Amino acid sequence: MGFVRHARIKISAEEGEAVYHCSSRTVNGEHLFSDVDREVLRRHIWQVADYCGVQILTYAVLANHFHVLVRIPIAGIVSDAELIRRYSVLYPQPSLHQAARLSVIKTDLATNSEQGIAWRRRQLALMGDVSPFMKLLKQRFSIWFNKAHGRFGTLWAERFKSVLLDTEKQILKTVAAYVDLNAVRAGLAADSKDYRFCGYAEAVAGNKDAQEGICFVVGGNAWSDAQAHYRELIFGTGAGQSETSAISIDALQRVVAEGGHLPLSTLLRCRLRYFTDGAVLGRREFVDVQLAKYREKTGYRRKISPRVLPLFGEWGEIMSLRGFRKKVGG
Repeated sequence: MGFVRHARIKISAEEGEAVYHCSSRTVNGEHLFSDVDREVLRRHIWQVADYCGVQILTYAVLANHFHVLVRIPIAGIVSDAELIRRYSVLYPQPSLHQAARLSVIKTDLATNSEQGIAWRRRQLALMGDVSPFMKLLKQRFSIWFNKAHGRFGTLWAERFKSVLLDTEKQILKTVAAYVDLNAVRAGLAADSKDYRFCGYAEAVAGNKDAQEGICFVVGGNAWSDAQAHYRELIFGTGAGQSETSAISIDALQRVVAEGGHLPLSTLLRCRLRYFTDGAVLGRREFVDVQLAKYREKTGYRRKISPRVLPLFGEWGEIMSLRGFRKKVGG
């Protein structure tokens, strides 16, 4: 039994900005990543995002998978000087060959030679799109990991998952908090700020890019205000140590069956597939528009309808679009 792979639902950079929750897991879900490996993957996330011209809103790296909440801005003109800067980000300590190659590239761009035009086109094709970003990130880390550990073959279990998110702030900050709480749900930390391999911990430690990501999902420019608001979202009330713990699956199902609602800080400590396994998450109008555009672009005709998320009634009608993987024999 296999699956038909369908094209992702995406918003092009020419159409407008987009935010995606992406994740990828190791082959067989094996716990392969030590603290050193997680630190290298953390650095790769920031480097590749800078090169691709995308913004990391937050992220979490664990022993067998990682999550990134990534914003793709509206397409703009990328100058040759900026292309060179971004390319240099990928090679902060270039070898003699790489340094010589960069010198040639600069000359080709300056003279707008055939080689320069081709190089420029190749770089731009990797920018402003979530798919090249994730592909490059996973490839570069796989090469490093296999070399460092004397292994070969695939590192990742499958192609990455991505959920296109409505940019309504309640949705963005909730998914961001869900990402940052990965280590808490896994029992690796009682407080996300104490788990060094996540965006919130980096922001608390003073990383300006991480702080800007949290400010974007919360709304506003002042880190102190955004931090207080975000911390209250994670812990429910106040900014002290969390006393909230996950409830059992049975208890969660009972609440759903009875039409009830849980405090968001409690709900975020449960594993919620709406945030990882769907195609689109957002208000009904947003989901309907994206599905209609997808059908027009791809000719996709299979009957599929978005579902209202249980337990989020206070937000209004928040929808999750799932069901794009169709089982086939073989």
